[in-house]
Amino acid sequence: MDTATTDTAMAELFLPTHRADPYTPCRVLREAGPVHRTPIGLHLLTRYADCAAVLQNNAWSHAEEAGQLHPSISAEDAAEEMPTSFLWMDPPDHTRLRTLVSKAFTPRTVARLRPRIEQLCRDLVDCALDRREFDLIEGMAYPLPLTIVCELIGVPAADHRSAQRWSQDLARGFDPDVLMTPEAHQARSTASREFMAYFRELIDERRAHPQDDLLSALAAVEDRGDVLTETELLTTCVTTLVAGHETTVNLVGSGLLALMRNPGQFERLRAHPEYIPSAVNELLRYEPPVQMTTRSAKEHITLAGHEFQPGDGVVVLINSANRDPEVYHDPETLDVARFHDRTTQPPRHLGFSLGIHYCLGAPLALLEMEVLLHELLDRVGTMELTSEDLKYKPNLIVRGLAELAVRFEALS
Repeated sequence: MDTATTDTAMAELFLPTHRADPYTPCRVLREAGPVHRTPIGLHLLTRYADCAAVLQNNAWSHAEEAGQLHPSISAEDAAEEMPTSFLWMDPPDHTRLRTLVSKAFTPRTVARLRPRIEQLCRDLVDCALDRREFDLIEGMAYPLPLTIVCELIGVPAADHRSAQRWSQDLARGFDPDVLMTPEAHQARSTASREFMAYFRELIDERRAHPQDDLLSALAAVEDRGDVLTETELLTTCVTTLVAGHETTVNLVGSGLLALMRNPGQFERLRAHPEYIPSAVNELLRYEPPVQMTTRSAKEHITLAGHEFQPGDGVVVLINSANRDPEVYHDPETLDVARFHDRTTQPPRHLGFSLGIHYCLGAPLALLEMEVLLHELLDRVGTMELTSEDLKYKPNLIVRGLAELAVRFEALS
């Protein structure tokens, strides 16, 4: 494959004008080779085996993403400008901070949230069927995960809209600085500082009046002063809230769009509701909410025939790996039963990453989407687009729809 073709594919992958279809340029790059150098010095990894190997190997660090993608942020301003907490850390700090939050997201703890999630899904579907035509992103994809994670953390309902706005600006801010407008840079900075200030006030309130929520639990840990500083507490709260819903918003939006474009698969689910857990994993493979992530070599490593030196950075193309035909049969086709049969299912998709940075909120995201699908299958007969003019957010890394105009009709 000639250089001009791969250069075009790389440009299409990164340009905001191609958010609707990142998979075609991924296929071109994957077929052209396993490793490609980018203009900013990082190497793209396109194939599943290499991407999975990096994600599972602690010789690849995730602590350098700020420096790789956000050179405009100085080290001393990093906590205030990009409050990512344990997302961009290596052990032992990663282990220490993640452990503090992990108890809120264990399968057992998440299972206790099922009645609340079921009630919320019923309410959202009630509203959808009453309105019939609505924006699915604003009317369903945001309210479900945002409400649940805010209640889990302890953010009052009156503040959910502010939390949503700050989270959107921070999620956009994960993209490389070179791809962001000056307005997006400013919005990220403002959102970070306002979010941190908000949690500082809310934590003071929780210290005076503790409640049964994650915020009160973390504030109690910080008061001991042995394992959590104030900055770590604040950034961990911001990270947990943003990561706890922004990706699930995209799973709901992109996932339901995929089912609307493949109505036969939606009806297959209706006939076989036992496929729902498999379907959620297939939607995560087919349309991963987080499209890519970075790592940097901590030592000399040979991968895909390429020699990486300490400090060399790579972009793990999750969107490409998840559609690698060497791993997934007919990967461009949505198959809700792909992960159902444990004896024949393919390797785990990378939609939640792998290794020590495997998504902490995966059990919650899976439960929310499974409950929503059950509610839709039980009550919605027709689920269709009212416009093919789809509007995507400009986000490269945390990719998703900005709007999705749909029509729902009740099951007769």
